[in-house]
Amino acid sequence: MSQNQKHFKEILSDFNNAMLVTLDQNHQPSARPMRIADVTDEGEVWFATDKASGKVDEIKNNSVVGITLQSGSKFLSLTGTATVFNDRSKVEQLWSEPWKIWFPKGKNDPSLTLLKIEPDEGEFWDLSGTNRLRYLYEAGKAYFQGNAIDNDAIEGISAKVNF
Repeated sequence: MSQNQKHFKEILSDFNNAMLVTLDQNHQPSARPMRIADVTDEGEVWFATDKASGKVDEIKNNSVVGITLQSGSKFLSLTGTATVFNDRSKVEQLWSEPWKIWFPKGKNDPSLTLLKIEPDEGEFWDLSGTNRLRYLYEAGKAYFQGNAIDNDAIEGISAKVNF
């Protein structure tokens, strides 16, 4: 695993919520907030959802999805392949009590299914910690010199990642 892939996974693991983007029947993007159930070492993202939700039908028609995540200083996007996953043992493993507001019968609720997103590629922007200071310095220098920011000087703050 490359350093950028490791950093991507670290940033991804910092988030609890994401925007999941699917394509509707007219091939228009449809985004909705989702609670992240799990992130694996391989960068797979798991969500819980209702079997009857529109996103399940959209994924069955087109499994390519996008995920976006944002905080005050970290940004991440991921494109991957979604699978509707009906394995009850995986539901048991990932079950979280707060899900009960959507699935009143708990982990045995027949409407509960999982979505597994296998990443194809992603991109991150990390402006936290010393990265913020380095970025601000380089941005200020570029501004006052009348130049574009030197991307080599801020290497590692953002990167595209292939899985």
